[in-house]
Amino acid sequence: MAFNKTDGSFFSRLKAGLSKTSKVLVKNIDEMISGEKVVSRDIFEDLEEILIAADLGPSFTFDLIEDMKERAKRKELQNPESLKKIMVDNMTAILKQSESPIVLPSNKIFTIMVIGVNGTGKTTTIGKLAAFFKQQNASVLFAAADTFRAAAIEQLEIWSKRTETPLIKQAMGADPSAVVYDSIKAAKARNTDVLIVDTAGRLHTKTNLMDELKKIKRVMGKELPGAPHEILLVLDATTGQNALMQAQMFNAEIGISGLVLTKLDGTAKGGIVVRIAKEMKTPIRFIGVGEKIDDLRPFNGREFVEALFAES
Repeated sequence: MAFNKTDGSFFSRLKAGLSKTSKVLVKNIDEMISGEKVVSRDIFEDLEEILIAADLGPSFTFDLIEDMKERAKRKELQNPESLKKIMVDNMTAILKQSESPIVLPSNKIFTIMVIGVNGTGKTTTIGKLAAFFKQQNASVLFAAADTFRAAAIEQLEIWSKRTETPLIKQAMGADPSAVVYDSIKAAKARNTDVLIVDTAGRLHTKTNLMDELKKIKRVMGKELPGAPHEILLVLDATTGQNALMQAQMFNAEIGISGLVLTKLDGTAKGGIVVRIAKEMKTPIRFIGVGEKIDDLRPFNGREFVEALFAES
């Protein structure tokens, strides 16, 4: 199976992908402290505005600035430039706690139920996940359980062909739980390593959507004890605070075990990753920084911060 290889390291792509966020956050901080000799109250006020504008959130912003003020009282801040190091250290500490890559068990089917609203890149993420697991020599099976949109099934079929991954599907309008039932039976029969279940992102009402997802979750658990082993929520980073609201809503209704943040290359709101990490405390499994098949990678907190603050 041949995948398109990209030039350069993933770090350079991550750095390029975060350039819009870096421009909003790091460049503004650099401009703010340029020429300043001492840490003043005005600097803290300006920094607060910058952090909020970059979608880092009020909780992170308050804690960070309080930390800085305490250090200032203890004469630990030598100059305004030292504020950046404290910020980097704080962000890294928070994001490191969100690192938790998926580890596949041996000789067992690992089931992933992928959820998220339409437009987040959910089906594309599923295709990239298949490529990722296949590179680990794992066999993968798709379940097309979003039967409410013909386009959803067709899109998954495209990724099925592209990644050479078998697909279990039924006609549009079929019961999604029936597709899941068939998929688990097929996964057992084929000794599949990873079963990835696509789900609907929108129904007539939010209640209908959540009820449908809960039903799928129940059917998976009934047919395979412990399933779904991972409930992966896909979030579009370009939506900023809306991504956090979606995470909170899905977690309250369904319960999520991991997050995927997509489209980080198209947003100046990459700070939302830090806010979600601090306020949700749900593992960030993967981030996406491009359209290529290998642009979805396991999340590394230190790498993320280094790419964000790296010099151009």
